[in-house]
Parts: sequence; structure tokens; C-alpha cells
Amino acid sequence: MVLIRPAQLTDLAAITAIYNEAILTTVATFDTEPKSESERAVWFSAHDARHPILVAEIEGQVVGWASLSKWSDRLAYADTAEISLYVHSSRRGQGIGKQLIAALVAEGEKAGLRTLIARIAAGNEASVRLHQTAGFELIGVMREVGRKFDQLLDIHLMQKIY
Repeated sequence: MVLIRPAQLTDLAAITAIYNEAILTTVATFDTEPKSESERAVWFSAHDARHPILVAEIEGQVVGWASLSKWSDRLAYADTAEISLYVHSSRRGQGIGKQLIAALVAEGEKAGLRTLIARIAAGNEASVRLHQTAGFELIGVMREVGRKFDQLLDIHLMQKIY
């Protein structure tokens, strides 16, 4: 059974490990170097009630996480947030991402956000489908904006308006 709950600082090691696995093995993030827990602590502290971090826990172990982050520091974008979602490779395909995104979308609505934005690397069809099931629509493609694993990658922009 999966428990979705707000992240706590004590979850930071697991969150960092899951993120670092994604950095090293996927194009889900365009970070290319693993992050330290102290770097992720700065990221963690930038979140608040309106921009939460949630974790998925199974039998006391954090197996995934999702967050809403400020889209921009400019005040006009205050009602827009960017979604991030990562599940440990051993737990992908088990519906955990679907539960995390549903909970995070609900949190965004409760916080009074108007728009959620997702940036998904081309070729990550599982993530595109996951976001579509949560009500996101493709709004555009940024061509060749990132380089990872010696290839130029497009980014699909997806949006959910409440």
C-alpha cells in the first residue's frame, strides 16, 4: 500500500537519492551532475504550503516524490507552478506516479493555483501519458534546448489549467 504524504526534512536523503538516480540514468531532468543533500536542502527550503513536496512511501520507505515549484520569481506568475515527479526505478510502472500526480494536482488546486506547467523531454512517452491522465495538455515543443547523454533533446511543454 502506498502512502502519499507531505515531505519532511528527514525524507531528504531518500529524495536526493531518487533524484540522483534520475540524473544519472534518465532524461527526466536536465541536471547532469548528482546533487548533494546540502544542495537539495536549499531546494527543499524554497517550498512552502503553496508549493508543496509530497512523497510516496511503501512500508516506511520513500519510493518517489513530487513537487510544485514557483514557475518564476516575477509576481505576475504567482498563480503558476511547475510540477516535478520522480519514482525510483525499482518502483516505476506500479501506479505510484499516478497517485503522486493526482495528490499534487489536488494540492495545487487547494492552494489556489491557476496553472501547472510540466517540461518533459522528448521520448519520455510514459511521462506524457501520465500528465495527460491528470488533465495536462501539450501546448508546445521547444526544439533542441537541452543536451544530455550526447544528444540534443526537445522539451514538450504541457499545461493544466484549473
